[in-house]
Amino acid sequence: MIEYRPTMKQTSKAFVSLLCSVFGLFSCTDHSDIYLSRDRILEMNPGLQRVLDHCRGDEEKMRAAEFLIDNLPYHKGISYTNLASNKLAYELFGSGEYTQFESRDSAANRYGYWGVKNPMFQSDIYINPDFLIDNIDWAFKVWREQPWGKNVDFEQFCEYILPYRLGNEEIYPWREKIYTQFQPIIDAIPNDSNIQHPPYIVSVLLDSLLKEPFYFTGEISSEIRVGPSIVETRGGSCLDLSDMMAYICRALGIPCGIDFMPMRGDNNAPHSINFVEDIDGKCYYFSILYRMGRVFHCGLIRDVYGKMYRQTFSVNKEMVKQMDTPLKDIHPSFRYPCIKDVTSIYANKKCWNLKLARNKILPDYKDIADDKLLYLCMSNRYSWEVVDFGKFRNDTLTFNECHGGVTYCIGQYDSQWGGLTMITNPFWVEKDSLHLKFFTPEEETEDVTLLNKFGMVTEFFIWRMTDGIFEGSNNPDFKNADTLYQIPVAPQRLCTRVQINNPKKYKYLRYKGKEGSYCDVSEVGFYSVDNLDQPLAGKIIGPVEGSKGDHSYFNVFDKKTDTSYNHPTPDGGWAGIALDTPVQIGKIMYTPRNRDNFVRKGDTYELFVFKSGAWLSHGIQTSQSDSLLYHDVPKNALLLLRNHTRGVAERIFEYENGKQVYK
Repeated sequence: MIEYRPTMKQTSKAFVSLLCSVFGLFSCTDHSDIYLSRDRILEMNPGLQRVLDHCRGDEEKMRAAEFLIDNLPYHKGISYTNLASNKLAYELFGSGEYTQFESRDSAANRYGYWGVKNPMFQSDIYINPDFLIDNIDWAFKVWREQPWGKNVDFEQFCEYILPYRLGNEEIYPWREKIYTQFQPIIDAIPNDSNIQHPPYIVSVLLDSLLKEPFYFTGEISSEIRVGPSIVETRGGSCLDLSDMMAYICRALGIPCGIDFMPMRGDNNAPHSINFVEDIDGKCYYFSILYRMGRVFHCGLIRDVYGKMYRQTFSVNKEMVKQMDTPLKDIHPSFRYPCIKDVTSIYANKKCWNLKLARNKILPDYKDIADDKLLYLCMSNRYSWEVVDFGKFRNDTLTFNECHGGVTYCIGQYDSQWGGLTMITNPFWVEKDSLHLKFFTPEEETEDVTLLNKFGMVTEFFIWRMTDGIFEGSNNPDFKNADTLYQIPVAPQRLCTRVQINNPKKYKYLRYKGKEGSYCDVSEVGFYSVDNLDQPLAGKIIGPVEGSKGDHSYFNVFDKKTDTSYNHPTPDGGWAGIALDTPVQIGKIMYTPRNRDNFVRKGDTYELFVFKSGAWLSHGIQTSQSDSLLYHDVPKNALLLLRNHTRGVAERIFEYENGKQVYK
């Protein structure tokens, strides 16, 4: 277990289909009577008076009951549907015996459909009063009984222990069962000063939980949150697993919540993590997915995120006041904001106030009114996702506390047709300085050579080939082997070819990964000087421990760039061939282990240019090799390459100094 000390510094279709509008995930409901007085709520559900009567005589309980009741209109959940198919998929995936796709297929085969069928929702105004009473009593029990409870103030308690739900899940009593399951872990902790600190308790919980595997996927989630059962299934998206930790912590009286990026700055996906605060107010983040540590100071996060928000149970009245816009004219992402902006907690000094002059607005929208609510947006392939809001003041549009290293664009919402229109060119914000670069397509054009459709942020495998070595030998154990070529930099294309100038002939040839690389490689071809068009064939050889499984070294010579070798241990991996007779090598070709985002021969691609507020096609072509050439592309434009043949992982980029630079 990693010891927690309060004063020390500590060092995944991506998410869920629920994220049609990212903030809608954590926001509230489309109920027309959203802003209701307590008297009106009690009138609509008279049984809630029993909750207040039950808490009378305990001032804190009464205030907590009022807090929940006042915020009931901002929440809703599933009231009727058949969740069996969805639950089965989670159970199968969490068992570790089924892949994400097998889990979905098995659930669909059993029930005739996948996911959630014909869901019906109900406002929490009509919640069962007895359920609410039980929830309040259990929340107070753990808050008042746990050793660290005295260090958790009432506001923290109300927002991050007391709430009975996390999203739109089916609600039922869950606190007692989860408490009974996990309290023994707490009881076993030595009674020293560390036990007063919630982050330390979280680290102990994680140590215990991570003794068994957890499984991550973004492919089996549905529009309905899983609910407390996620504690048992132990597999799902980062949001599902964040829910799991929030349920466990809250059942034990630990003030824990969910912080989320509505969209990553370098990927087409949101992301969720958990947070917990120390008694001195310092905030720490953690995730069951982060296996190399336990709790980390929020200022140490390495993700590129643009904006970071915290899920709350109460509606953010200050945010509503700032928008000062009729409800119907607010984008659904912010219409009922049960969130607060915590970007500055994570970004520290790299948190910028973005200021745009009115002259940055596209000509068709230059007369936009000062009181018009506008939105800061981030890219999600061909669409733009809302991440913040603002208005013009003295011809300056300001968005406060934004993280750099991100491409943004400004949009306006039209309530008549329910969509966004981009009203500026996209712009890049530097990570280390408040410098804005606008992608304004120029009249001057250039030819561009494209090698992939997604940035290397997820292609971390390719870096493992750096310093990898190709060897030749006439001894089967590669004793006294000669180095034919050492890879100087990470491969940037699907097939890298190098000429070999070595007069010697070799019977045994291999690729050997550097230490710590797991010998990650997809494909290797050795070519004789007599035939540079056809790779040599021979008996495939390698270390015994790398000969089994879906990622064995046999994949290196199967002529398929979407299969790969991954050695079971970081060191000692290699893959080679034994020839019948020694051959002089004239060329080597190699392909890194990858996620199939390089340009592939035979696939059909379309290049898009962002211009005048929209993505415009710059032509479709079928690749004749592992690269594409497009002519007359406007300089300084934001680009996007689509593969019509396979895959959906595509990311915006600019073409700079003859290379794709992903944004």
